[in-house]
Amino acid sequence: MPRAPGQIDEHKSQAILRAAAELFVEKGAKATMAEIARRAGVSKQTLYNRFPNKTDIGRALAAQRSDAITAPLLRAGAAPEDVLAAIAETLIDRICSGGKGASLRGVALVSPEAPELARAIYDAGPGESVRRIAAWLTEQDRAGVMSVPDPVVAAEMFAGMVLGHGHLRSVLGLPHPDTEDAADRARDVARRFMRAFAPE
Repeated sequence: MPRAPGQIDEHKSQAILRAAAELFVEKGAKATMAEIARRAGVSKQTLYNRFPNKTDIGRALAAQRSDAITAPLLRAGAAPEDVLAAIAETLIDRICSGGKGASLRGVALVSPEAPELARAIYDAGPGESVRRIAAWLTEQDRAGVMSVPDPVVAAEMFAGMVLGHGHLRSVLGLPHPDTEDAADRARDVARRFMRAFAPE
């Protein structure tokens, strides 16, 4: 069955983002728009129509990751510990398993040569995730479910508890400890975090 025009556009956009992610890992900021278009199987005009520059591509890639990581925040009526455990498990899966952390190496490669691209990636990805988690923590504080005097610091602390040295291992291309127990680890972090910020 043929795709509708909107589906075709989305398919091309996803192909561009996949190609860009691969090339950023391989070449960092030296990856060219022409190479991205070629690998994605689209014309340069199609690429520029969707993403005028590499900064826009990096921002879109990071936003996709942030959306996936923070999706549990949108679960209406979910218990706070369950929300945190779901975020933690997604973080572990995205950063610490199956070579998925390779994109972090790409960002590390990009940073010295293209600081504006690195900033866009951080702001739309990890930075946005922290802001969303902090906003959610603010809501929990107002509801009296948790006591969170500085939600931004607490959100960063949560990510640090989940990943430990996961970011560093991914940037260095080192193997991660076995992540088969990711769900148990995520639940343990969520429980400890809730306990640390329990209302007095």
